[in-house]
Amino acid sequence: MKRNLYLDQLGKKSLEASKSIFNLDEKIKNKVLYDYIKIINSNKNKIINQNKIDIKNAKKKKIKSNLIERSILDESRINSIIKSIKEVIKLKDPCGKIISTSKRKNGLHIQKITMPIGVIGVIYEARPNVTADISILCFKSGNTAILRGGSEAFYSNTILSNLFREVLKKNKINPNCIQLINKTDRTYVDYLLSNMKSYIDVIVPRGGKNLVAKVLKFSTVPVIGHLEGLCHLYIDQDANLEMAKKITLNAKMRRTSICGATETLLIHKKIVKTHLLPILNLLHKNKCKIIGDKIVKKYFKLATAAKENDWKTEYLDSIISVKIVNNIDEAIAHIKKYGTNHTESIVTNNQQSAKQFLNQVTSAIVMHNTSTQFADGYEFGLGAEVGISTNKMHPRGPVGLEQLTTYKYIVKSKGAIRP
Repeated sequence: MKRNLYLDQLGKKSLEASKSIFNLDEKIKNKVLYDYIKIINSNKNKIINQNKIDIKNAKKKKIKSNLIERSILDESRINSIIKSIKEVIKLKDPCGKIISTSKRKNGLHIQKITMPIGVIGVIYEARPNVTADISILCFKSGNTAILRGGSEAFYSNTILSNLFREVLKKNKINPNCIQLINKTDRTYVDYLLSNMKSYIDVIVPRGGKNLVAKVLKFSTVPVIGHLEGLCHLYIDQDANLEMAKKITLNAKMRRTSICGATETLLIHKKIVKTHLLPILNLLHKNKCKIIGDKIVKKYFKLATAAKENDWKTEYLDSIISVKIVNNIDEAIAHIKKYGTNHTESIVTNNQQSAKQFLNQVTSAIVMHNTSTQFADGYEFGLGAEVGISTNKMHPRGPVGLEQLTTYKYIVKSKGAIRP
């Protein structure tokens, strides 16, 4: 691929900007975030109008409805952005924190200290709130960011990033701490992934399966993210029916387009006669399509027969796969076979069953008597998130301020030499 002068320039600017925020005082960082709240508040109408252009264009292009839903920025969602910024302000600066200190007999004094990762490249679809989330998290954690949002939220992303850059300028900080790639041609993504190792330290993909798969395949730098959010909810034999109904409805239907939405419901065979129909009738009443195995179809005639591929599908829609399992071991085995290491939950009043599920399921987030929709950095007290990581290596789960740092060892002595 030919050298991309535009992206190379962005990379150089990010590295230069890194120098200006590496040792910024926490008070200054928080001042910038407070100013960002003010400028968002005073430009709410402009943000909403720019978003309306995006939504109109997305509908013209016949972009999928779940992507359009994710792209909407109304007053409520703008207020959520502001709420996230306030929460991040409350959090301690994660940089320069001493993790451990030790003194060795050989005369070495060793400290393990947190530091920023460096330059974060973020590629995302829809969700213009991600532009604000990344900006505030990267800035407060001492990182710079190169953002590439989807064309369906181009104008929304542009105004949110420009407002942050304006606030940086106002506080006499290099505005290139945050840069948005304003080119929609996909070749720019290809170059970003394969030719910017000299500038970018880590890539974070936020979007659909195809986007994440492409990033994982072509990125020459480490990737933080998840391929799919195929989340499971297991209703154990000792589950309270009312709790099971409430959690199932919320886990599937609160927002079907998010990665924390439950896609597969597993129900213990001993409670089929008491729990199955009340739960499925509630889902059906709320316009959720039921895809079930043979037992489910026997009891719920409106169910569509499940195929093997249904257990592997992240619907991101008002559709759920339902399977009857013989016991908790079969439920865990199903999750291990078909899951994507994102979020799984058990509903039960049996503490022993809960303990087994929480210990044996190895996903990034494992829950008890809790809706999978809580798989979110804000709900975890992180203020906001860059994304959810299903990596087995650090970081895992919601990626917030602390997860955007790495560490180094500071070693001092009085002239020690190794024999």
